[in-house]
Amino acid sequence: MRRTPALLLALAMTGAGMASLVPSAAAAGQSAIPDSHPTWASPNAKVGNVDTAKKLTFRVYLKLADQAGLEAAANAVSDPSSPSYRKFLSTDQVRTRFAPTAGAVTAVRDWLTAAGFAAGEAPANNAYVEATGSVDQVQKAFGVTLGEYRVKGQTLRSQDRNLSVPASVAPYVSGVINIDQAVSLLKPASVGAAGDATPDAVAQPKTTSPAVAPPPAAFVNAGPCSDYFGQKVDTTDPAYAGKQLPYAVCGYTPSQLRSASQLDLAARAGFDGRGVTVAIVDAFASPTLYEDAAEYAKRHDPSHPLTKSQYSQIVFPPTPGSEDPDQCDASGWYGEQSLDVEAVHAMAPAAKILYVGGADCSDEGLDKALNTIVSKNLAQIVSNSYGNTGEDIPADEVQAFESIAIQAAAEGIGVYFSSGDNGDESHRLPAPAADFSASSPWVTAVGGTSLGIGKDGRKNLETGWSTGKSTLTAGAWSPAAPGAWLYGAGGGTSVLFPEPNYQKGVVPDALAKQNQTGNNRGRVVPDISMDADPTTGMLIGLHQTFPDGTVKYSEYRIGGTSLASPLLAGLMAVADQLGGRHGFINPWLYKALSHTPAVSDVKPVTGAGEVRVDYVNGIDDSNGFNRTVRSFNHPDQTIQTTRGYDNVTGLGTPNGLLFLGLI
Repeated sequence: MRRTPALLLALAMTGAGMASLVPSAAAAGQSAIPDSHPTWASPNAKVGNVDTAKKLTFRVYLKLADQAGLEAAANAVSDPSSPSYRKFLSTDQVRTRFAPTAGAVTAVRDWLTAAGFAAGEAPANNAYVEATGSVDQVQKAFGVTLGEYRVKGQTLRSQDRNLSVPASVAPYVSGVINIDQAVSLLKPASVGAAGDATPDAVAQPKTTSPAVAPPPAAFVNAGPCSDYFGQKVDTTDPAYAGKQLPYAVCGYTPSQLRSASQLDLAARAGFDGRGVTVAIVDAFASPTLYEDAAEYAKRHDPSHPLTKSQYSQIVFPPTPGSEDPDQCDASGWYGEQSLDVEAVHAMAPAAKILYVGGADCSDEGLDKALNTIVSKNLAQIVSNSYGNTGEDIPADEVQAFESIAIQAAAEGIGVYFSSGDNGDESHRLPAPAADFSASSPWVTAVGGTSLGIGKDGRKNLETGWSTGKSTLTAGAWSPAAPGAWLYGAGGGTSVLFPEPNYQKGVVPDALAKQNQTGNNRGRVVPDISMDADPTTGMLIGLHQTFPDGTVKYSEYRIGGTSLASPLLAGLMAVADQLGGRHGFINPWLYKALSHTPAVSDVKPVTGAGEVRVDYVNGIDDSNGFNRTVRSFNHPDQTIQTTRGYDNVTGLGTPNGLLFLGLI
């Protein structure tokens, strides 16, 4: 997980994408955009008006010229049984055959300009037109009144009815994003250093410019801890369920992670990701991101430095009107960024890395970053370690994201998303739920495991990540084994998306029908997994802010499916070097690799865990220590690790050289 605590804490707005509860008559000559008014923006929830002089930047998404055709092409190039398998389309082919037309872009831009907005150029794939103007201009152009509404403890901006656009441009418009704040705000899918009390929990000075936010509050690993799984056994504390458990690992290093996936053997044969570009999407950008990753490689992987020629970045400046109402905690993303870059480089040390930082932590901000990569075909692989809590997402956002993901598949770009760090979300939502965007049938959802890497670099324990926590209190572990559920890999059955063809016949009926009504079957998350448990996590390094105000490079262990996603992305970079672009791998995983030795089935393990020792203040021993047991495979969820496909680990984990096709 990326940074210790900020798992996927996004706003889950009930009914955000559903039809309005209040009348929404369009003005004469205008056509209403269905489902463009959040149900929470009701008259009773309104607490104020929006300053009409305030500037907003919003995005008008355009309908694909041939969405069915693009989907068919994406399916054909991704399906191992298709004669078009891996005959990927170029960006020019996608644009000329399927994308919104130049005429559609011109019509929408002309309307926006005539309405007084400053309209920007469309991206390379004509996906949208972005415009900036005042609230007053927005209200007049879209036939609405903007207000402030109190919902779930936050004050959010919204229109009072469905947006409407001129009938002449309505056929081109699929949705409008960022006039309201219905779209969930995203957090990294990582559990960091402290695990359940992350550095984010320490107060940070507020800043009006996320781009120059200070480094996160420091966290330092306490000891004792083990260099490899099972190295040091805790013999001083009471036994846990009759066993003396080992101390948690200090944090796996690149060589250990490569060895566990047999990438060390692949590297000896010259397969280390060279010639492949992996893109990473997060919000903002740490000003020391490359410096930190290069220093980390120098210390822990000296034979594989991260050179300046391997690394590049694109960072979008903040845009007016897109701010997180509670701030995005820019520095809270810095640990995520360092984790992502360092994990990809650990697995594929010769691959190029492109970091793309979104202007903010909203869906629309990160969609723009992802679309930039896809519309220009800047990478073969994209790792995304963030997401929403559940799937209560506005329909226009879902449509916008799906268009990007389908184009990526058609072009042979593999898009990977962390499955989440809060299990089935039942501890935070009224009912179990999978997390979007991992639940999209066009992305590879990466779940998580608890992984024991032994002295010899091999896996000697692997089970689904679901952690229980017991604290040493008055000489006893409380609560008793397996402890209280703390966190775990996300998974479950989507209520947004039906079961994709590639999952049919592989995913058990009972899982496909969870959360469904009647005989409906849904897309089940995840697809495949890698190490994610922060107790068996990766050591990372970045600049941190210490209590005395000093800022310096420091290291700590971190985990979460934010670790699993870039680990898999790095492994797939090696696979792409070996066999060419794999693109969207789900059909290949389910149709060609499931039930074969190329994927290791992850099985339930009971009675295992590790002892963690942490500083109470997160920095030093001046306030003493906390001693906890983190048990593996906790049962308190509707998602469980089982033999065969399961909704914690998916099909399982890549089985080294067999997965790569080297043996």
